[in-house]
Amino acid sequence: MNFELTKEQLMIRDMVRDFAEKEVKPYARELDETHSFRLDTFQKMGKLGLMGIPFPEKYGGSGGDTISYVIAVEEIGKACGGTGLSYAAAVSLGASPIYNFGTEEQKQEWLVPMAQGKALGSFGLTEPNAGSDAGGARTKAVLDGDEYVINGEKCWITNASYARQVIITAVTGEREDGKKIITALIVPTDAPGMTITSDYQKMGVRASNTSQIVLENVRVPKENVLGDPQRGFSQFLNTLDGGRISIAALSVGIAQAAFEKALAYAKERVQFGRSISKFQAIQFKLADMAMEIELARNMLYKAAWLKDNNKPFSKEAAYAKLFASEMGFRVCNQAIQIHGGYGYMAEYDVERHLRDIKLMEIGEGTSEIQRVVISRLIGC
Repeated sequence: MNFELTKEQLMIRDMVRDFAEKEVKPYARELDETHSFRLDTFQKMGKLGLMGIPFPEKYGGSGGDTISYVIAVEEIGKACGGTGLSYAAAVSLGASPIYNFGTEEQKQEWLVPMAQGKALGSFGLTEPNAGSDAGGARTKAVLDGDEYVINGEKCWITNASYARQVIITAVTGEREDGKKIITALIVPTDAPGMTITSDYQKMGVRASNTSQIVLENVRVPKENVLGDPQRGFSQFLNTLDGGRISIAALSVGIAQAAFEKALAYAKERVQFGRSISKFQAIQFKLADMAMEIELARNMLYKAAWLKDNNKPFSKEAAYAKLFASEMGFRVCNQAIQIHGGYGYMAEYDVERHLRDIKLMEIGEGTSEIQRVVISRLIGC
């Protein structure tokens, strides 16, 4: 086993870290306060090739691997959780399904602009009555001649207000066993009958765009079906496996930011005549934080390595997502505790990290769903 990063991975890490420090971190607090999405940041990431890291050069990508991509997510998330979330969603949910399941024509039409950073994509799965029970979707698509007519509603969809297209999952029929047939369809955001609003007041990750989508008799050609029309459900499960790796990376990044702030503060803060970093109670907290972050990072990199080597990675992705998200919440909570009263104040940022990290225990499958996935994969 080799735990060293390659020269290319180290180069990407240093490049993204420098970019995030200069172009992401300075705006993080303002974007959180104003609930704003900074499109300019994503355009700059596109010019650096960050939007297409895991995709081949023939599709406008950088030809990197999944490990390089998760390193980028971690570094951007460390600078701003909301920006990191939108970056991760653009790549793992907006672009990856088209790369994995799309036709050559679909890849040229929709993937290439995303990989080049000229357009954003989005993934419309969650509905008001279908969250953890994604199979309970009510959005329907009916074939009418050469077009599908879509009606339904999607909620909590990342990047939709700024996306060129959204991959919509819809019920298109029923199997013999009574289960729904779910099909994935590529829907342009400017399609007539498609209404996208962003009125949510969120606890955290406020720099990320979160939208509601209403589809009223939206028509798309049959050519916009993504992958096998009978296997939309299994396709989005595959997509979520990759997305869980992204959320694990984002969790590690946010936790790392909180840890570094807590460590620096502990060294500077003087009580009872010495810095609080000299007190064992604080040292043990910091030791546990550092240990858990590293454990989560190792699990994250293992899941990414398995994916890169075309090995089964569903279980490891669930491990990484579950442990990293819950670890992140513990670390951010302890970072506030170490800061004391100052940690409760917005100017020290650690309260923002705690608000941002909470979504990681919910999005891409709740912690409870991860445990269900793991229990099945270990043979329960």
